[in-house]
Amino acid sequence: MTNAKTFTMPDEKGYYGNFGGAYIPEMLYPNVEELRTRYLQIIYEPSFQEEFRSLLKDYVGRPTPLYLARRLSEQHLAKIYLKREDLCHTGAHKINNTIGQILLARRLGKKRIIAETGAGQHGVATATVCALMNMECIVFMGEKDIERQAPNVARMKMLGATVVPAASGSKTLKDATNEAIRDWINHPVDTHYIIGSVVGPHPYPDMVARFQSVISEEMKWQLKEHENEESPDYIIACVGGGSNAAGAFYHYLDDERVKLIAVEAAGMGLRTGRSAATTQLGRPGILHGSRSLLMQTEDGQVVEPHSISAGLDYPGIGPLHANLFKSGRAKFLSATDNEALAAGFELARLEGIIPALESAHALAALNQLRFKPNDTVVLCLSGRGDKDLATYMKAMETMQQT
Repeated sequence: MTNAKTFTMPDEKGYYGNFGGAYIPEMLYPNVEELRTRYLQIIYEPSFQEEFRSLLKDYVGRPTPLYLARRLSEQHLAKIYLKREDLCHTGAHKINNTIGQILLARRLGKKRIIAETGAGQHGVATATVCALMNMECIVFMGEKDIERQAPNVARMKMLGATVVPAASGSKTLKDATNEAIRDWINHPVDTHYIIGSVVGPHPYPDMVARFQSVISEEMKWQLKEHENEESPDYIIACVGGGSNAAGAFYHYLDDERVKLIAVEAAGMGLRTGRSAATTQLGRPGILHGSRSLLMQTEDGQVVEPHSISAGLDYPGIGPLHANLFKSGRAKFLSATDNEALAAGFELARLEGIIPALESAHALAALNQLRFKPNDTVVLCLSGRGDKDLATYMKAMETMQQT
């Protein structure tokens, strides 16, 4: 079942190699089948592309800068560029996908939007586009994440969204996704589910990757301007489900000269039982509508993940990334909570940029790689750290006490 032609696109059944597909309740089959048969035709219509590109430019603020981080480069002995997705409207890359999906939902005649969120950035981005398009918005979020991402919860509510707590399981992203799927089953006709990452049943992983591919599309011409070369030596991005990494990798997936580095959340440590490093700890399984790598017990029960970063606190990984891992096309590293915090503080002090804790995991990987002085490295700075200031402040207090 391996797709030998390309790492970019799944086969006709939605598989990237051995990962993907659509494992869904019968009641959702009409919804998913409608998406599968119509999404490509709709999103490549000239009128759709014109509206999508116009909103990315005039509303989201694209293109986002490709910034040569000179002091960070000196620290790690390479030319390190930051793809500044943190400068998008709403503060993260998530808005690229929600703009695309709200336009798709409108063309499908949907009136009601649901979403799941962990760090809250996808929830904010969904609430934002629903306000823009005057659609009802319901966002499911784990109780634990509601507590640790309070600023984003306030933003969602101010934008008119209803935030529904998920009180089961670990009360994080996995549980919010479960609740969103239950809601979709109960409202199959008028509701579109805007999934925030490259997870879920086909065609979601492919659709989200296509909307996020604007990241690497811009990187190519920006690198040409900066370096007179479209391809870097390395691209680094954090991975939970993996949407920012999918977008940053997309136009380079079949260019094997470019080394792709995906960074997962090791949490308290890979062997502590409190981690979210799926490729290191998981095995094939089915979660939220697709076959991928999944952290699970011997009898197939989902293992509760842990990360200081709410957006990486997920027990699985998107099927595109599972295939990149199994095939060896991408190298998967992991960073602990403390390593991510240290990397976040380093960027703030060297470059005057406070990164989201998700992005800080990608920054932490700079310490695990050995570059040549002329290597060009692009790191996707997927979000800004406003939402994580309470966590950063708590860490500073701890450091001062010790």
